[in-house]
Amino acid sequence: MKIKVTDREGNKHELEGDTNSTLMEVLRDANLDIEAACGGCCACATCHVYIKDEWLDKISGKDDDEESMLDQAFDVKHSSRLSCQISLSEDLDGIELELAPE
Repeated sequence: MKIKVTDREGNKHELEGDTNSTLMEVLRDANLDIEAACGGCCACATCHVYIKDEWLDKISGKDDDEESMLDQAFDVKHSSRLSCQISLSEDLDGIELELAPE
């Protein structure tokens, strides 16, 4: 499955992912500039991304833990998500996102 990412410098990347991964794992494995300090445990906000609007209704909603972590993040928007909380599925083939500022 394809994942289209715009990095913090505005460069576009097309990554390959599979349904056994989270979005954060794919971004990290591609050596994109996300810290992912907690390793995907929803205990930090260092994998913060902006999901393109047309994809927001195709991903699961934020749970309380994710909301709490995003409350501590910078530059939060309506499309902000923690990439560790988005499990990839076939419905997300072609998903577009942007890395949030550090």
